[in-house]
Amino acid sequence: MKSAIICSLVRPEEKMLIDAFARRGVACDVVDDRGLCFDLHTLESWKQYDVIVERCISQSRARYILRALNLAGVKTVNTYDVVENCGDKFVTSQLLVQNNVPTPRTKLAFTPESALQAIEDMGYPCVLKPVVGSWGRMVTRINDRHAAEGMVELRDVLGNYEQHIYYIQEYIKKPSRDIRAFVVDGHTIAAIYRTSEHWITNTARGGKATNCPVTPELDALCVAGAHAVGGGVVAVDVLEDEQRGLLINEINHTMEFKNSVAPTGVDIPGLIVDYALHVAADLNP
Repeated sequence: MKSAIICSLVRPEEKMLIDAFARRGVACDVVDDRGLCFDLHTLESWKQYDVIVERCISQSRARYILRALNLAGVKTVNTYDVVENCGDKFVTSQLLVQNNVPTPRTKLAFTPESALQAIEDMGYPCVLKPVVGSWGRMVTRINDRHAAEGMVELRDVLGNYEQHIYYIQEYIKKPSRDIRAFVVDGHTIAAIYRTSEHWITNTARGGKATNCPVTPELDALCVAGAHAVGGGVVAVDVLEDEQRGLLINEINHTMEFKNSVAPTGVDIPGLIVDYALHVAADLNP
């Protein structure tokens, strides 16, 4: 059996995955996505790999790579559909709502005027996010009308079309933490609390990771969320609401996990590789 990891950089996560493949006696090539050039008429060479694990930092690069490989019949973790569904926050939210998975209220607008009206209707505080992005970048808590006008005007003049899509979410009064749960092949294998004095709790922004018990309630919610976006290997970000309980905030398709192995004691990269080998052997649909 032969595998490959397509990545932008060999970060700690990629090193852990390469080591997990090696421990299972599976050869694993590392392919730098910055040097890739696809000839759409000759993709047969990629079928030398039984499975390819996508670990691109660039969302757009990941989408095009997986689109090319999946249409050529190459097995990947994750698939193009999963990345498409998780990479756009609005698409994720829509799928969660359609599948009756609890999630914060969300509005979508396309002009500064309609965005300001949507923010007013949502009420203050609320959260304005880019539809594509990670690590909590450009995520803003809007506390009043003045802040709303300033952020909407800034987004309007930035020029990128994605900045002109206004994704507005209700602000959840959570404790000083949120939950990141890891779902692999329909099972919640581990979860962490991400605790921070700042309202954005990403570990990339300084949040502290500690173990979070995987309760039946958390497992059912996260598995339902993963199923809504197409399954595979995902990280589910969960908020704790005093009135409604657990709500899925976002779902991530190429998640970081280096800060989660130690506090949980779970071999996250090993379980990801085991799933990839199951996909290669057609043991999963």
